[in-house]
Amino acid sequence: MKKDITLVILAAGMGSRFGGLKQIEPMGPNGEFIIDYSIYDAIKAGFNKVVFLIKEENYEIFKETIGARVEPHINVEYAFQKNDNVPIFKEELKDRVKPLGTAHAILCCKDKVHEPFMIINADDFYGSDAFEKGAEFLRNIKEETPHTYGMVGYLVKNTITENGRVKRGVCNVEDGYLDSLVESSVGREEDGTITAIPLDESLKQFTVSEDDTVSMNMLLFDPSIFDYIDSKFEKFLTKNNDKLDKCEYLIPDVLFESINESFATCEVIPTTATWYGVTYKEDTPQVKEALKNMTDTNIYPQDLWK
Repeated sequence: MKKDITLVILAAGMGSRFGGLKQIEPMGPNGEFIIDYSIYDAIKAGFNKVVFLIKEENYEIFKETIGARVEPHINVEYAFQKNDNVPIFKEELKDRVKPLGTAHAILCCKDKVHEPFMIINADDFYGSDAFEKGAEFLRNIKEETPHTYGMVGYLVKNTITENGRVKRGVCNVEDGYLDSLVESSVGREEDGTITAIPLDESLKQFTVSEDDTVSMNMLLFDPSIFDYIDSKFEKFLTKNNDKLDKCEYLIPDVLFESINESFATCEVIPTTATWYGVTYKEDTPQVKEALKNMTDTNIYPQDLWK
């Protein structure tokens, strides 16, 4: 009997740079969304449940579109990113519209996920190789302390767009494990070099190699991560008490805290897959062309859900 493994899709972002709800923007040759391809690849790799983490007001449109298509093929659950699970009441969070960050998003799925799971972004195309490797990791994950979490690592050159800089976690990998990660704005300069501008303004811009490893937020956990995120939440809120309108509780920060406390390690699983995404509206034609080519060459069927 195969081990149950779940795909958690983070889809609560507002898509401000793209200019709309880009998670359900038709991209494939037959009107498929990018999220369709992720779920298709996940099912082929052996995932048997998908949890959509969304804003509650988007529930009907998600269920009537992507939900209706995939429910005959995989167990589907919905979780909502709301601020009603913060450990200490903060009046400033009551009317906050912007999601509180990826760590908080994962915590909102706690009641829906009881097995090893992978998280991905809704608007990123990850490629079948990444799902296959992630599924294999989850099937062999050992739920013991220190926990061994995972990250699918991409080559920088396979994750950038010509239409602007993109947010990437630039990784330092030691002996197959994540040693450090710098959240950065990454892009190719006019002379062809690739530079990373750290989001932490105390750090300086640096150059990265095309074959350096970056995180695309494709992370692999066992359920122990939920209680760990919860245990650090109050500390985060207290630390950011003066900027609760804009702070974000991010999973890379929590992951590194778990590593520093010897609660977990993070194995890096390399992939040569190419990322496609719609960070900017101008990315749309390239993504559509790539998906059409993959359909025309039978990497994907003409009808994903037949």
